[in-house]
Amino acid sequence: MAKQHSSKGIMWATIIVAIVLIAIIFPLTMKQTKSAADAAAADEDQADVRIQPVARFELTMAAAPAADEGPKDGQTIYNSVCGACHNTGVAGAPKIDSKSDWAPRIATGTEALYASVLHGKNAMPPKGGATNLSDDEIKGAVDYILSHVK
Repeated sequence: MAKQHSSKGIMWATIIVAIVLIAIIFPLTMKQTKSAADAAAADEDQADVRIQPVARFELTMAAAPAADEGPKDGQTIYNSVCGACHNTGVAGAPKIDSKSDWAPRIATGTEALYASVLHGKNAMPPKGGATNLSDDEIKGAVDYILSHVK
């Protein structure tokens, strides 16, 4: 006949098997938990990188020009300020090489041209946007333009 096992023996065998399984599985799961935590941290770092803005904008004050520079001539001012629009005709600006564009403006007189540049006209801001220039420097730039279109 078959030998009958006592319930105490089965209970102790089950406990021993459970302890052995826990002793084997527990360290493996702890290792994976650490790896999962590291992976989660890495994913979080990657997410931070992905959601960064494309560009950063910082508004600062422009440095004041040195006091010993002196006034600029008309050609320098035209090339650094006026030429951006008047070389290409942006926003309806008369091109420097087009006498037909300048003819009606020249007909109004030099003082009217000075006033238009100093106070702004249509899309052109006052002084062409270079508010740090003196009125005489702006008038020099106008004279430089007029010397090219007459």
